[in-house]
Amino acid sequence: MKQFFKYVLATIVGLIFTSIIILIIGIAIIASASSDKGSHVDANSILHISLNGTIPERTPNNPLAGLPFLGLDDNKDVGLNDILADIKKAKTDNNIRGIFLDESYIESQQATVEEIRNALIDFKKSGKFIVAYAEVYTQSFYYLASVADKVYINPKGIFEFKGFSSQVTFLKGALDKLGIEAQIIKVGTYKSAVEPLFLTKMSDANRLQVTSYLGSLYDHFLTNIGKSRNISKDSLFNYANNLSIQFPEDALKYKLVDGLKYKDEILDELRARTGTEKKSTIPSIELKDYTKSDADKDDSNDKNSSSKNRIAVIYASGEITGGDGDDNTIGSERISKALRKARLDDKVKAVVLRVNSPGGSSLASDVIWREVMLTKKAKPIIVSMGDLAASGGYYISCAADSIFAEPNTITGSIGIFAILPNMQKLFNDKLGITFDGVTTGKYADLGDISKPLSPDERAILQNQVNHGYDDFTKAVAAGRHKTQAYINSIGQGRVWTGEQAIKNGLVDRLGNIKDAINSAAKMAKVSDYKLVEYPEQKSILDKFGSSFNVEMKTRAIKSELGENYKYYEQIKGVTQMMRTPQTRLPYDIVIN
Repeated sequence: MKQFFKYVLATIVGLIFTSIIILIIGIAIIASASSDKGSHVDANSILHISLNGTIPERTPNNPLAGLPFLGLDDNKDVGLNDILADIKKAKTDNNIRGIFLDESYIESQQATVEEIRNALIDFKKSGKFIVAYAEVYTQSFYYLASVADKVYINPKGIFEFKGFSSQVTFLKGALDKLGIEAQIIKVGTYKSAVEPLFLTKMSDANRLQVTSYLGSLYDHFLTNIGKSRNISKDSLFNYANNLSIQFPEDALKYKLVDGLKYKDEILDELRARTGTEKKSTIPSIELKDYTKSDADKDDSNDKNSSSKNRIAVIYASGEITGGDGDDNTIGSERISKALRKARLDDKVKAVVLRVNSPGGSSLASDVIWREVMLTKKAKPIIVSMGDLAASGGYYISCAADSIFAEPNTITGSIGIFAILPNMQKLFNDKLGITFDGVTTGKYADLGDISKPLSPDERAILQNQVNHGYDDFTKAVAAGRHKTQAYINSIGQGRVWTGEQAIKNGLVDRLGNIKDAINSAAKMAKVSDYKLVEYPEQKSILDKFGSSFNVEMKTRAIKSELGENYKYYEQIKGVTQMMRTPQTRLPYDIVIN
């Protein structure tokens, strides 16, 4: 009886706690819905833009953002889609006098920064001002800020201008100590995703490709800064090469900034630019609030249009896997459904597939490629590449009618590999574990990680990988109207920038997602249309349960590991890559 009352009491407490949680969430949703009615923009306002962390392709669907509850408000990010729309809206908003680019630590790669930078350049055509300020200028933020009318730095601040570097972490030594052999089966001289598992330094081929694409990225970086600041590219190269800019005074001396000022002096300048009294608060609005503002929108050709014609924008962002995936992972089932929905909807006249992916499962990539092929037969489909559209990311792109990329998009990496660990030494020598068993066929235990591959088994796996590469290069050759031999010559796992990919035929045009949408409309012969986005975003409220627990676990690990989280992710990624053949980038490319 005592145990019975114990369980009853526990159940009652659980029900009460659950009711309280549901009530709080309900109140939060109501409050959030109320706040979404639109923020007011005062006259003579400044649009305050401060970009930190990784910028997602789309603003997350989080009705609890800004409401502190169980840490669910952490994701207050504004997606690239809304950042670009807000800058465009501010250009014609009579209440916005200018933009203040404030201290930012952008972790997104360069194509994302490029799109925002180009939107700011377009904004300046309105005659409105842009002022940039930071205590610390990273190279990414300075690239963005260099378009401003005035660029300021704190007199004691830090100005980073040293050139680009890219580093690979090699795990072979650690695997050797553990008694694990990574058995590599691959196609592609440059397909170096597996190098960290069996080498201790970069191969000559990998060093060649990294030198090539890093040089292309850096040349574009210096060229555009030079145009904005009226400084020759050669001078900028020498400043970085000699580390001439070590203090804010050096940045001023070499004309990379316009002044050394403290924040209060910046605020005084902004008051003067907006006609605000010296002791008064400057009218301003944060980017996340401006997204929901009641300012007049340019309703032509956007998702607010009343036109019956539609252009579907399908977002494919993250690693490619089987199953549904989520907003940060390309699940083949989810993206395939989105493509089918757009293809079968007669109101949808064209499709833009926005790809931002390093690749992933070769099987999942092929499933999506098939849907792109079918869509192409029914209506125009254009690909817009973001930071990455490489390996599997290129596979799902290659069948499109046309491909757009930014000059600093990372693409190509046409290759395939598989990894099977041999953990015999770990089990036998380190752990004292042995195995024995019975098989009904010579290859019944193929893939068993407790023993090394035999020459016959390795040959079988190599044949499967070769077959996958043949399928990949055939698909690219057909989509790009090239011979398979030519695709093989620029394939082999080699990585290219968008600028280089234009020259070798992997990309058709340099441009952003808006350019891709305009091209899709032109191909569909429609001038009045409504944009519709697929797949439907998952709300954070949909994540309660297993996916929510995973997200909370990830946050806890990130908080604990800090900057070392990237190494945890790399090791975790290796274990995932050992499951199925992969069409994936050589490694996670980080430009410092």
